[in-house]
Amino acid sequence: MGPVKLLVFLALLSVSTATRTISKSSSLTHASSDFNYVCNAEKFASYGLEMSMYAFCNKSLPYNVRVRDLVDSMTVEEKVQQLGNKAKGVPRLGLPPYQWWSEALHGVSNVGPGTFFNKTIPGATSFPTVILSAASFNESLWKSLGQAVSTEARAMYNLGMAGLTFWSPNINVVRDPRWGRALETPGEDPFVVGRYAVNYVRGLQDVEGHENARDLNSRPLKVSACCKHYAAYDVDNWLGVDRYHFDARVTEQDMVETFLRPFEMCVKEGDVSSVMCSYNRVNGIPTCADPKLLSDTIRGDWNLHGYIVSDCDSIEVLVDGHKWLGDSKEDAVAHVLKAGTVLTDYVPFNIVCFYTLLFNMGKVRESDIDKALFYLYNVLMRLGFFDGSPAYAALGKDDVCTKENIELATDAARQGIVLLKNDNNTLPLRSKKARTLAVVGPHANATSAMIGNYAGIPCKVVSPLDAFSKEAKVKYAMGCGDVQCPNDTFIFKAMEAAKHADATIIFAGLDLSVEAESLDRTDLLLPGYQTQLINQIADIAISPVILVIMSAGGVDISFAKHNPKIDGIIWAGYPGEQGGAAIADVIFGRYNPGGKLPLTWYTADYVDKLPMTSLQLRPDDEMGYPGRTYKFYNGSTVYPFGYGLSYTQFNMALVRGPRSVKVKLSSNQHCRSLPTKPNGYLNPCPSVLVDELSKNTNKETIDFEVLVENVGGRDGSLVLIVYAEPPQQFEGFPFKQAVEFERVALKAGESKTVKFELVVAKSLSVVTDTAYVALPSGGHMIHIHGDGAVTFPVNVEFHY
Repeated sequence: MGPVKLLVFLALLSVSTATRTISKSSSLTHASSDFNYVCNAEKFASYGLEMSMYAFCNKSLPYNVRVRDLVDSMTVEEKVQQLGNKAKGVPRLGLPPYQWWSEALHGVSNVGPGTFFNKTIPGATSFPTVILSAASFNESLWKSLGQAVSTEARAMYNLGMAGLTFWSPNINVVRDPRWGRALETPGEDPFVVGRYAVNYVRGLQDVEGHENARDLNSRPLKVSACCKHYAAYDVDNWLGVDRYHFDARVTEQDMVETFLRPFEMCVKEGDVSSVMCSYNRVNGIPTCADPKLLSDTIRGDWNLHGYIVSDCDSIEVLVDGHKWLGDSKEDAVAHVLKAGTVLTDYVPFNIVCFYTLLFNMGKVRESDIDKALFYLYNVLMRLGFFDGSPAYAALGKDDVCTKENIELATDAARQGIVLLKNDNNTLPLRSKKARTLAVVGPHANATSAMIGNYAGIPCKVVSPLDAFSKEAKVKYAMGCGDVQCPNDTFIFKAMEAAKHADATIIFAGLDLSVEAESLDRTDLLLPGYQTQLINQIADIAISPVILVIMSAGGVDISFAKHNPKIDGIIWAGYPGEQGGAAIADVIFGRYNPGGKLPLTWYTADYVDKLPMTSLQLRPDDEMGYPGRTYKFYNGSTVYPFGYGLSYTQFNMALVRGPRSVKVKLSSNQHCRSLPTKPNGYLNPCPSVLVDELSKNTNKETIDFEVLVENVGGRDGSLVLIVYAEPPQQFEGFPFKQAVEFERVALKAGESKTVKFELVVAKSLSVVTDTAYVALPSGGHMIHIHGDGAVTFPVNVEFHY
């Protein structure tokens, strides 16, 4: 047996092939809850080792020195055993195994082998799915959610039931309403998605007092977050086109403007410690093997302080799905490592064998492996995996499913719920007039449907039926056998319930059987007989009739919007474990809804105008192509992005705002042309590149104030969304784009002055067709949308 074969044989003996079925015992992240950090002298002694002999346990040394010592102490065979999601550890060095894969999308999840529940901790708080939390447009809420999730995660880690590295959040932009994973995301606007990413990641990762450490590679972490799936990923399985074979053909303009922007914000502003590359190709190259996207951009341009991990089985997908370059498995592993992917999540072949073989074949250098391990173990150093984290050492089972976290889950759902229709101020319902309620529809007794995906076991689920049964005498009928509603068998009983009730609440919509990972929609309609169910109940019911939609993506409910017998419509997303309670609070007026739609709700014919596989965002009138998202779509909608009503009324007025801003240029500043409409006025200097502006000029701001008054009779919250519109003479740019937002709470009769500060070079810039970020001169417009709109012009003038 030759030396190469011998090495492979030995590796095969020591490491079994990763599979999707992992036992509970193997999902333990560390060996014992008594020794939940590596550099514990008693632990080393139990192994017969002297901890003082190992420099990587010397706390007086910098992290980079300690990690270098650890990596240099390993043999090649030991090194390659750490490069899968289940790192094997090195017993002779006192280094335990570590399972990298845990999930925390909207609560600690048992998806992934790094986390599990048992009698000690039977569940964790299940917050609303991301799309509903995003509808709150409340940055402080998003950070609070991250903080609560990370506290529960740390408590579970202390008990040996979770890891420290969580592959969340999902920050892909929802380009197409049919995408099945919209529920996991913060919506369609790249700026809003980016702000969600920054706040949720900060909530997960930040250790108080260390938010802005001088050396970010040594900044302590509470837990490690991961922004995914990078990049241009939003096709799962549509009419036979799946994510394992899809090649996203994207212009560089759209990449910079839309698909990369949330990830750039997540890395630069959120200081996320991990990024996950996606399954798909981008312009022919699999993302996990593209050095331009990974090493050059994430690590080079954005300066990631952490590691890059592949999505599950991405190497297999590269070989068997994309058949990229005719790569063998060995070549594929070498390509992803050299491109910058340092951790591989679940591969169907023995990754250890392939790394060992590659090393001996000369396809990868040991320094490539060392670099990967350095990024990985540096993150674990920052997490306290080696030294412990005294600030979190006392966390335990009493810190999971706390009253405070359950109330936060309820409040997050309330804040996100969107009031879409309220004819004649029918809502909120008055308890005295609604003594008997008909609670009907496929989601009337929803439980797991409210939780969505990437969820764990919730603390306590409150279904709509549970919540409304506390409000009044309830007549319950499901109306449909399930969300698919394949026949009209159950409609009559629902009609009978509505016929004899003081008020009727219909719970309809979608669930994971319609929109989910690996399942895109083919239409924008309610499934099966749901529309018939709603119309027949509305026809026979005594007013009021309220329709509650649970979904992630938009649904064409124009029939209900225009039906005078349907008095109110509420969108509740997938509201988490306390969803029923939150919906009841809104319907009975204990909470005034203030959420805004984070997605455009298109009419059903939208899907006939463009295939899901076309990533072009801008409209093409000659082709009848309507464009995508509110920034470019030029057709009719059911409800627009940012739409949402309230039980009270607000007035808005501009208090102070500049009419012009002067941007100082250097004497040798180069001006750039921009596409101009026919007969459009062209300034002598149409635009300048933002990267070429001086540091001082890049700090130039537009400061303005908006007076907001609650002139109604109820306390409430108003979301103000600030949009920038580029000068009219230029073409090919967004109609408008969100550049700031704020949620403002106002008591009845109260007024507040809300101050905004926009950095000119960021907020008024555009991305050119050649992917430069440019600041146009001329007349920009600022729009502030809330309850009504306030608009004022800002003229950008260049001077030397």
